[in-house]
Amino acid sequence: MKTLTIIDTFGFFFRLFYAMPGLKNSQGKPSGMVSGFVNFIASLKNEYKSDYIIFALDSKGPTLRHQIATQYKANRNEPPQELKQQLPICIDMISKMGLCAMSRDGYEADDIIATAVKWAKERDIFVRVVTHDKDLYQLIDDGKVSIYSPQSKIEHNRASCVEKYGVVPEKIRDFLALTGDSSDNIPGVKGIGAKGAKKLLDEFGDIDAIYANLALIANERTKNMLIDGKDSAFLSKKLVTLFDNAFDELDLKNAEFPSINPLLNVVEILREYELNRAIKNLENEGDEREIKLGFNAILLNDESKIEAILSSITPETLVAFDTETTSVETKDAKLVGFSFCFNENEAYYVPVGHNYLGVGKQISLEYAKWAVGQIYKGTLIGQNLKYDFDVVQRNLGLNPPSNFKDTMILAWLSEPGLSVGMDALAKRLYEYETIKFENIVKKGETFASVDIASATKYASEDAWITLKFYKTFLNTLEPELLKLADTLEFNFILSLLKMQNEGIMLDVDKMRELIAQNDTKLKVLTSEIYALCGENFNINSVKQLGEVLFEKLALPAKKKTKTGYSTDEAVLNELIHTHPVIEKLLSYRELYKLQSTYCEPLLALALKDKNHRIYTSFLQTGTSTGRLSSKNPNLQNIPARGTMAKDVRSCFIAKDGFSLVGLDYSQIELRLLAHFSCDKALLEAFKNDEDIHARTAISIFGDCDDKKRNIAKSINFGLIYGMGANKLSEQLGISKTQAKEYIQRYFQAFESIKDFLTNIKNEAKNDGFVTTLLGRKRFFDFANATPMQLAMYEREAVNTRFQGSAADIIKLAMVEISKITNENAKMLLQIHDELIFEVKDEYVDEFSHKAQDIMQTIYKLNVPLKTSLNSAKNWGDLK
Repeated sequence: MKTLTIIDTFGFFFRLFYAMPGLKNSQGKPSGMVSGFVNFIASLKNEYKSDYIIFALDSKGPTLRHQIATQYKANRNEPPQELKQQLPICIDMISKMGLCAMSRDGYEADDIIATAVKWAKERDIFVRVVTHDKDLYQLIDDGKVSIYSPQSKIEHNRASCVEKYGVVPEKIRDFLALTGDSSDNIPGVKGIGAKGAKKLLDEFGDIDAIYANLALIANERTKNMLIDGKDSAFLSKKLVTLFDNAFDELDLKNAEFPSINPLLNVVEILREYELNRAIKNLENEGDEREIKLGFNAILLNDESKIEAILSSITPETLVAFDTETTSVETKDAKLVGFSFCFNENEAYYVPVGHNYLGVGKQISLEYAKWAVGQIYKGTLIGQNLKYDFDVVQRNLGLNPPSNFKDTMILAWLSEPGLSVGMDALAKRLYEYETIKFENIVKKGETFASVDIASATKYASEDAWITLKFYKTFLNTLEPELLKLADTLEFNFILSLLKMQNEGIMLDVDKMRELIAQNDTKLKVLTSEIYALCGENFNINSVKQLGEVLFEKLALPAKKKTKTGYSTDEAVLNELIHTHPVIEKLLSYRELYKLQSTYCEPLLALALKDKNHRIYTSFLQTGTSTGRLSSKNPNLQNIPARGTMAKDVRSCFIAKDGFSLVGLDYSQIELRLLAHFSCDKALLEAFKNDEDIHARTAISIFGDCDDKKRNIAKSINFGLIYGMGANKLSEQLGISKTQAKEYIQRYFQAFESIKDFLTNIKNEAKNDGFVTTLLGRKRFFDFANATPMQLAMYEREAVNTRFQGSAADIIKLAMVEISKITNENAKMLLQIHDELIFEVKDEYVDEFSHKAQDIMQTIYKLNVPLKTSLNSAKNWGDLK
């Protein structure tokens, strides 16, 4: 049985402070609480045998109990200044040490603990609660939950709860409801003490029974006190009742008990507070991290030494490289330093822009440019090089090197469904725990404030582990995938870098007008919804909306969740004919989402840039299929359909003298279906440039009209996405029998396709993976799949063959088109099968046809690749 140790953090810290309130370092800084906490952490390994450890914290501001009683905890004295000075240090130490802290808005630490206890008991995990708080004794459950006193070193069970308070754990709430708790302003019943409360509970069981049987209480004084204090008693019981719903899930991976001494991550704090015994103990243990690293982290801040190390680099020199900056957003990132590594014995850190009182010697940006230029002469190894290249280009004016390898790309090619971040990768490949960024950078600060000694260890480790990654993948990745990385994926990094640095221009005046129009429409819709419902309420509150629809209006409830009635889009669409308010609600939802998710955030981003351009970050490794994804903001997700989608897209414009050019692969996934399946009817249709959906409709129904063509279109695309009869019937609003019949007719018309799709599923199950056109693999754990997962994996295997292969083709095209982009034509966006360019007006025809030719000839399929071509002054008019 695994064990979770959870600590009532603030109560624990207060006890530490009052144990040694006068302790100070030589500078007069109070240090008793910090010292006590360090001693506690040092004793973890021996005293707290556990699999997981969590520090439970109170949320800031009012809690749920303040809603019950505004005076809750109001009589607490202001804590001593010395305590307030040390409390944030100790809380900061928790994260710096890599330990797990949990809090939730509105909840206290006691509620976090109660929720964790409930969650752990359901999973057969034993919980040890470290606390001095008597409220928490109500959680004791022998064999499942104990209370541990760090002061007395006693682990309290049911028997010791009775010995300590005279009542069993289940009666602690009633006990406190009677006696009260002055420290938390829980009043209890005035005059009733511990003995009196115990006697009453022994006789009647709980406060409900006590008040139901007041006539049986012989002692008139006690009876009168109970009568006078009735409201207070029941209020007190509410206040001491723990909320066990602070969260739904607990990720214990973040709470794993530390394998190495956490104090290694806070050595600077130990020095600051002169905790010399703890430092000496660490020295005696040996720096476990460095022993495990097996390399020397070397600070380089002397130009002559840097020159001696870097001057002999040749194109054959393998050199791992990483930058440290002030921001994860490259547009705002200032270079703080860089690290590099040639072998697994030593790695170097060069500081450039650290900024704190007493900072040591650093090198200039001018010299950094020379040094990085030298590093760029080698074969550069990096993890997420797009970021580093951008930072170096912006800060030092250096273009990316000609020869480079990205281990993040290699990790993604190896296992596209798993995390490719450095920390996760180190853990997965070597069971190695990297130094965590959040453990050395204080909240609200940047890497520039990290002391150079700590930065040297952290940054050097990044370069060292990156070189280690590369050597591992060089030996484990299939030759075909290594070749794909060298010939396409690494080059694609530069295409993405150029594209995302261009951004796209927003017409801010037009967007302001649209936002104003949307506000007016939302107000009208709100009034109409209130009138139809007969009351005002928060339309955006799922709970309030559910109550109005299903209780007041008595509409048929379709499904219910833990928190109330479901009012999602599917539910509302099913109710569309039951009440006129539903249509208004759907319109409100669409418009509200458009306004809050797109219009207002996009305007805010555009106003930050002097040219009103919006910049996204494209993620090459963001999906398992190989499709690009986009973030901050997600420009691939700008609405394309719906009544108001064009209004939003029309706000994206070309700069003066330029036009937007859109090139979109036409039905590329269906063309890939024809290519892979070699179905004669499908090949012939594409070679004759027929309307494939009309051809499909005629094959299924014998003739074609708009309705039949739409059904055919749903089947054509649905099969690629693994859609079955159930989904088709739902999508088209027809019976499952009819849907099955349509699919059967489809397979009769295109005879090879059914066997081909079945083969994809069977091969994926046999091999454990599916491959794309260029040989990328996506893996599935069919062996351990549940029936539901099995069906999902089969659908995803089919989808990956087509969507992943389409991603391969457009990636090839983008790399080739990048070669013909210049100041007259820039690539701005990729939205899956579509590319958008900004082209000087006089070059639109020339460039468009060159780019179109590249897209249509970049890869020879068994059917022609075809693109649509459009140009306009705004995105909304491109189609």
